[in-house]
Amino acid sequence: MELESSEWLSYPGSVDHSHIPIDLFGSKKHAGVPRGVLVFADASSNIVFKVNNAHTHSSPKKLLLDSSANPLFSIHRFPNGCWKCYKGDSNEEKELIFSVQRTLKKLSRVELEVFFKGENDGECDLKVRGSPFKRSCNIYKHNELVAQSSLMYKLHQIFVSRDKFRLTIFPETFDHALIVALFVIFLNGRK
Repeated sequence: MELESSEWLSYPGSVDHSHIPIDLFGSKKHAGVPRGVLVFADASSNIVFKVNNAHTHSSPKKLLLDSSANPLFSIHRFPNGCWKCYKGDSNEEKELIFSVQRTLKKLSRVELEVFFKGENDGECDLKVRGSPFKRSCNIYKHNELVAQSSLMYKLHQIFVSRDKFRLTIFPETFDHALIVALFVIFLNGRK
């Protein structure tokens, strides 16, 4: 029996019980999707997640959608460099899943700290470190690697395209949608 997306979304950090790393391939160029829409596909090029831009009167917003275009997360950016991620297409405090604060911003490096709602009272739950320009980051829970991303490239290619990248999510860690939402924030964390 396959679960609906709303059934497996129990947060913070639902565990995926698969035993092998999962690769998702991100690109803004995917067949059947308007150009500029960020898509995450599996190894068979089936769309798993899409990211749509939306704006509210208070802040820029991104929606993380599943393959059927159902909203999983609403990601809001605030002027102070903070991000908040809510369940579904909400911005109500009771639907808050996690918040993200940028702790380092350099030209080539960004570090983010992730705080789940109601957990550890102010202690960082996850850290994201890397270079948004290179689409390269590592996501850690304490010292354990949860996920990492890197650019896709071919041997003998002089110019490395920044259009396609791979996001590897390691087994028995966090829900895939949550990791994708963190990666979307990371890509936009340089602003």
